[in-house]
Amino acid sequence: MAERVEGFNFEQRHGKKRVRVARVWKTKEGKHYVVEWRVSISLLSDCVNSYLRDDNSDIVATDTMKNTVYAKAKECSEILSVENFAIELAKHFISFYRQVTTAVVNIVEKPWERIIMDGQPHMHGFKLGSERHTVEAIVKKSGALQLTSGVEGLSVLKTTKSGFEGFIRDKYTALPETRERMLATEVTGLWSHASNVNCRYSYESLSSVPQKPLYFMERYDDVKRVLLETFFGPPNVGVYSPSVQSTLYQMARTTLNRFPDIDCVQLKMPNIHFLPVNISNTGGQIVKFNDDVYLPTDEPHGSIQATLSRFWSKM
Repeated sequence: MAERVEGFNFEQRHGKKRVRVARVWKTKEGKHYVVEWRVSISLLSDCVNSYLRDDNSDIVATDTMKNTVYAKAKECSEILSVENFAIELAKHFISFYRQVTTAVVNIVEKPWERIIMDGQPHMHGFKLGSERHTVEAIVKKSGALQLTSGVEGLSVLKTTKSGFEGFIRDKYTALPETRERMLATEVTGLWSHASNVNCRYSYESLSSVPQKPLYFMERYDDVKRVLLETFFGPPNVGVYSPSVQSTLYQMARTTLNRFPDIDCVQLKMPNIHFLPVNISNTGGQIVKFNDDVYLPTDEPHGSIQATLSRFWSKM
């Protein structure tokens, strides 16, 4: 919220970006669990004097924020979701410092996955996956919480069951219509009990956050599974996509239908093109395209995004 300062509206915040931390938990049986998080913190606080009067007595140093990330990770003696760690971190800043009115914590989780060797999960071996689990927790002095869960970098591709027809054609249009093409995209998704179009879980108090251990981790896996199932369709036959827009809508709608406690889904799905290859020279055709040889591209790409929410969501 803006303050009146010397006849001007003034807004400020400060924080620490891209703090990297890894945490390992070890069971009595010798099985290890590991997470790696990239943490960014932003504090809204009453430290106007540092801007106006060279008085830093109300500033939480950003180096202190960095150290707090490691201290709080150490305190987490039990495995927890990235959402719960973000909440704990934000809760610390608004309760420990009287000057802080709102704490915003963003975390991206690096996808370390347990490896399977000879059909058995390895006790302490992991490989790096692709898509990343994201979270934003906003905690206010009152204890109110807004929480955004999401996925980024979810790269998917299917080699058939996709087309694009009936679009506007004019003198600048060169794209041919087709019922047979590859469909590739990199999904960025957000989901929550929506408090607004930004798709955030909204809790009146921290005590109302689900207490089931690893609740948010399980929900992340469940939502991701539904997104993939809707994109690809049944394993034996797939599902036809008449456009990226149609597929995006079906993915968002299916998520809302499958999870009654989710009120809002936001998806970004760029259309990453695989262009048919036809090559000819004066001697004839060198490569004749037959739905087999493509030129992969990543730019330029189509940009498609939408938000789907229930009628009772606060927009």
